[in-house]
Amino acid sequence: MNSENKKFFKLTWPIFLEMLLLMLMGNIDIFMLSRYSEVAVVAASIANQYIQFSIVMFGFVSSGAAVIIAQYLGAKKVDEARNVSGLAIYLGTGLGLIVSFVFFLFRQQLLGIMDLNYFEFYYAEVFLSLVGGFIFLQAALSTINAVLRSHGFTKDTLKITLFMNTLSAIGNAIVIFGLFGVPVLGLFGVAITTTISRAIALILALFLLFKHVGNPFIEIKNVKEYIKKILKIGIPAAGENLSYSAYQMFFTSLITMMATVDMVARVYTRTLNVFMFLATFAIAQGGQIVIGKLMGEKKYDEIYKKCFQYLKMSIVSSVLIAILFFLLSDVLLGIFTNDEEVLALGRTIFALFILLEIGRAFNLILIGGLRATGDVEFPVIIGIFHMWGIGAVWGFVLGVIFEMGLVGIIIATLTEETLRGIIMLFRWRSKKWVKKSLV
Repeated sequence: MNSENKKFFKLTWPIFLEMLLLMLMGNIDIFMLSRYSEVAVVAASIANQYIQFSIVMFGFVSSGAAVIIAQYLGAKKVDEARNVSGLAIYLGTGLGLIVSFVFFLFRQQLLGIMDLNYFEFYYAEVFLSLVGGFIFLQAALSTINAVLRSHGFTKDTLKITLFMNTLSAIGNAIVIFGLFGVPVLGLFGVAITTTISRAIALILALFLLFKHVGNPFIEIKNVKEYIKKILKIGIPAAGENLSYSAYQMFFTSLITMMATVDMVARVYTRTLNVFMFLATFAIAQGGQIVIGKLMGEKKYDEIYKKCFQYLKMSIVSSVLIAILFFLLSDVLLGIFTNDEEVLALGRTIFALFILLEIGRAFNLILIGGLRATGDVEFPVIIGIFHMWGIGAVWGFVLGVIFEMGLVGIIIATLTEETLRGIIMLFRWRSKKWVKKSLV
């Protein structure tokens, strides 16, 4: 491994561990809560749909700011990078406060849309009013983490996430199981510990921000210019993420029309599938930081080559992990079920995931690279068209009309991912992104 690859590895491995930790801790929290009450699990899951949707919304500020900051740092414009950092934190926190008020004031109306019984509604209202009412803490934290990552401090964001999730897990265990003489508070206690852990993590993030970046909140100039640039990157990125969330919900609605085995297999295989592309996600995030800085330095040839290097790394890692999961499919799925029908269907799905991850690698890496250069509109337009014009249509045709069930939906998904990946490859090779610099 040469020195450049070592630097890139140091940048990406904390991102990988941070994402892995978030997924593992989320599953542990649900497992602990299930020991208390299945009603509480359902209520938390319903409330979390709104909370996760809001976190995707906050991403339009952090993702936009991350690209701008990286390009300014590459151009050696440190003051501009600091100004964008401070403005992004103000914007993210402000948006978070607005969403917090909406969740707190309109929680009953939002939950009334769902078909919940009395107890589910009660628990969900408690959770949404507390966690959702203080969601501005997560908005601020996510933006600060994006700023730190853009400056290359990925180890620090890992420390923040590790600290926050460890604190939350310990707190949840105490209030769910009544440890150390503390009353059993169930979902109410989980909401409290989640909020407190985010608040403490935010204080830690602010400390690390001032330590590494300096005070980004003084003398912020050219506010309109910076906001325009952040929105230019962030809004299309958020739109694509929201479209993808709706796209997956559409598939969920299709699967409810199918056999029970399809629904069960989707839940389990999708839970495990996330771990297959963690490495690709980390490489894409790290690559976006590097490419953004190189874009600021106007090193276009180096950018072009590096993106292909990251693509090769992603394909190899994701395919190897997918193959391993396929070979261990019975063992992994056996954690959740002993149903032979589910296990058999799961093996088929895992085999298809091997091909799916190739297309996903193309899209995560190349779209991340294009976004880092400032070329955002094209990937979003193609992405939305492909998801709904190809993936959704063929998912319905194969899964429902041809009665292929979950297998048909996965085939439609991998077809869409592969075709979109090929188009992104041509876009990258065209080098039209060279003229998209924002600094």
